Amino acid sequence: MVTPESVKSGIEKGLACERVEVIGDGQHFQATIVSAAFAGKTRVQRHQLVYRALGDRMREEIHALSMQTLTPEEAKQGG
Repeated sequence: MVTPESVKSGIEKGLACERVEVIGDGQHFQATIVSAAFAGKTRVQRHQLVYRALGDRMREEIHALSMQTLTPEEAKQGG
């Protein structure tokens, strides 16, 4: 079973992040991700970076992932 911790670990391994928080029930997850890599990117481009970090797990193990993707500056401003 996929855990929030394993999703968090997958994101952190594939994307340099300042902060990652994940909650979920094994199939559906919510994540808040703060990364400088998001600077200058659209919301779709930010989500694509996270999907790439998770790789095949997004297709095979994780059924739903809702994300709040923020730059460090956006996080300081309260998102």
